[in-house]
Amino acid sequence: MSITRSIRTPIMHRAVEANGFVFLGGTIADDTSVSMGDQTRNILGKIAGYLKEAGTDKSRVVSASIFVTDLSKKKEMDAAWTEFFGDNLPTRATVGVADLGGSALIEVVVTALKG
Repeated sequence: MSITRSIRTPIMHRAVEANGFVFLGGTIADDTSVSMGDQTRNILGKIAGYLKEAGTDKSRVVSASIFVTDLSKKKEMDAAWTEFFGDNLPTRATVGVADLGGSALIEVVVTALKG
């Protein structure tokens, strides 16, 4: 099995391809001063770009892990999520956490099929 790493940052590769899957590391919003919904939209836009760079797209996302600091704002996240994925909703787990560093309200990790 070959492993391909791409989109290097100082501490990780944003995308790792292995065995027909693309694994994207945790992504937070560029502007963490905005609402949960706006942070989610920004993150999903970034994820779409990372997936494209890795040779796949949002319709091939099979699983997501979502970390949020305030579960009372989950409805905002859900609205942005369904806008983005439409009928191609992946499986997901949403986990409440105490802190994501800085003022980030949400961090998203996804796995997609290659191609």
